[in-house]
Amino acid sequence: QVQLVESGGGLVQAGGSLRLSCAASGRAFSRCAVGWFRQAPEKEREFVATISRSGGTSYYADSVKGRFTISRDNAQNTAYLQMNSLKPEDTAVYYCAAVVNVWERLYRGVTDYEYWGQGTQVTVSS
Repeated sequence: QVQLVESGGGLVQAGGSLRLSCAASGRAFSRCAVGWFRQAPEKEREFVATISRSGGTSYYADSVKGRFTISRDNAQNTAYLQMNSLKPEDTAVYYCAAVVNVWERLYRGVTDYEYWGQGTQVTVSS
């Protein structure tokens, strides 16, 4: 079992930066791939980024590539999403998610993940 708690959201001007954290409890975190998703009002939840369980590989949605960086610290049971050059269209509730897996796989689908945090609001003003 893995519990996830996001933090670090807030209000920022366009062009600014935020760093989201995803703190995990439970021993399984280091065996989990981690993903970040976001959901804007009246839109479906969408994939943002994912990182393998060791942190060795990652993958990004085209909309955030070059601006966002996903990372993790398994010793601290925490994953991060560094968001730079933020745009108003990045405004959404951001969720982290985790799935236990044996290999160094990456997952991009909402239904791929077993565990979800409660979300943190990110608002980018123009």
